[in-house]
Amino acid sequence: MSGEVTLYGIKNCDTMKKARDWLDTKGVAYRFHDYKVSGIDRERLTAWVDALGWEPVLNRAGTTFKKLPDEAKQGLDRDKAIALMLEQPSMIKRPLLDRAGTLTVGFKPEIYGTLF
Repeated sequence: MSGEVTLYGIKNCDTMKKARDWLDTKGVAYRFHDYKVSGIDRERLTAWVDALGWEPVLNRAGTTFKKLPDEAKQGLDRDKAIALMLEQPSMIKRPLLDRAGTLTVGFKPEIYGTLF
């Protein structure tokens, strides 16, 4: 395997724990970026949205999004989604895996298996 691997997410998320355990078990070296500790910058988030689309990157199933007032959820588009995720990074779907520029959102062992 060549290239740097970075796993983005939140330390205490169950799905994150599964992804980290999978990577650890397979001996994959990676850097972990915790949104709650380090935040996320607009440039990186915008690049993800440009590459993947805002819909896959925004975690609408999470508690943080569900607790938003209805007016904040209305009329969602790229720019509004980016603003929401910058304000509250826990609204970014996790994990987000960056393997030397190849982005994967979410965790499925079979997909990770094809990457490593």
